Amino acid sequence: MGTNKKVAFYTLGCKLNFSETSTIARSFQKEGFDRVDFSEKADMYVINTCSVTENADKRFKTIVKQAQKANPEAFIAAVGCYAQLKPEELADVNGVDLVLGATEKFNITDYINNLAKSDYGKIHSCEIEEADFYVGSYSIGDRTRAFLKVQDGCDYKCTYCTIPLARGISRSDTMDNVLKNAKKISEQNIKEIVLTGVNIGDYGKGEFGNKKHEHTFLDLVSELDKVEGIERLRISSIEPNLLKNETIDLVANSRAFVPHFHIPLQSGSNVLLKRMKRRYMRELYVDRVNKIKEVMPHACIGVDVIVGFPGETDEHFLETYNFLNELDISYLHVFTYSERDNTEAAVMEGVVPNNVRSKRSKMLRGLSVKKRRSFYESQLGSVRTVLFESENKEGYIHGFTENYVKVKTPWNPALVNTLHEVELTKINSDGIVRLEFVRTLSQ
Repeated sequence: MGTNKKVAFYTLGCKLNFSETSTIARSFQKEGFDRVDFSEKADMYVINTCSVTENADKRFKTIVKQAQKANPEAFIAAVGCYAQLKPEELADVNGVDLVLGATEKFNITDYINNLAKSDYGKIHSCEIEEADFYVGSYSIGDRTRAFLKVQDGCDYKCTYCTIPLARGISRSDTMDNVLKNAKKISEQNIKEIVLTGVNIGDYGKGEFGNKKHEHTFLDLVSELDKVEGIERLRISSIEPNLLKNETIDLVANSRAFVPHFHIPLQSGSNVLLKRMKRRYMRELYVDRVNKIKEVMPHACIGVDVIVGFPGETDEHFLETYNFLNELDISYLHVFTYSERDNTEAAVMEGVVPNNVRSKRSKMLRGLSVKKRRSFYESQLGSVRTVLFESENKEGYIHGFTENYVKVKTPWNPALVNTLHEVELTKINSDGIVRLEFVRTLSQ
């Protein structure tokens, strides 16, 4: 079908989406398609959608227009979370020919026998209860880092979240398959793997809704740590109630896992955590941060937080602000709450005005800058290992230390995808650390 036909991909949203786009792209290559950049002329454009924020919905239309501009005759397909939640809405967007929901996105090549444009978008989506099987994915794009999917779906019922509606129940890849994919990645000379999923700490729940835990997340990280050829392993994001002491201790003594945790908090107010139906209170969060810092004082800890959730008063917000200010964390990812259809929070009382949401968001972003600066300062004078990335940004090459300090040094192509032991000496005016080299560790 695809002999020398060209396909291009655009990914909205999370690391998990990137790993899945990469897997879908490989299925096109097997069918004889050539993959090109999204800005280039292609016969088909595939947009992997996200539904986490309102903004992602709006961006979809802009991206469709971008594809149409590159080739008005191109076939355009939408897959992913937003395609599952609101297929009709996407099918109605001018130019969209095909919309595939959660169970169908990995079979996309079965739907493209004919790339002729039609007057309306065809929809193949399922009831989300049918999304009970697991498809493994990993991304290989940026040569220095790959995203490896280990789990999908979520059984939590957080009141603001559409992910269970978009991705179905929690289910996991088999241990054998994860290890096999990790080996495949390491054979491509990729130095770092980031583990990804919707709720990766829940790893172990089987396919088809089988809740028997054959392996736990701790088993998974223990085995991955033994895979030869992988220099670095990073845990992308893990719920505080699922981050056990044993996992923290394993990372502290690990060969390949790096001292970097990203732990969603969402609110520093117990009242709001209950309204959100989170599965912990702030006290547990403090306990997790303290445990990490006790065994890895140099660890980087990132935090997700939502502002403007229904019922968030000025007092609740200040409680969150002060809580984060006093906590030994390294940076924040701040999300401004936006109403999502079919969630409990969308009909809750106590709606926070948009201008207040945006003011609170700005305050927490300012706090994040302060926290990152303070964390970087605490690392000056230390010797760390940097993995350099592949882009030339205004004459500099950037990289990250194992504990996620961003560094830069004048561009040198020989450094791409290599590890170097360096001394962190000075923070530039742009907030990035400048380097003095010590020695090369690997090519």
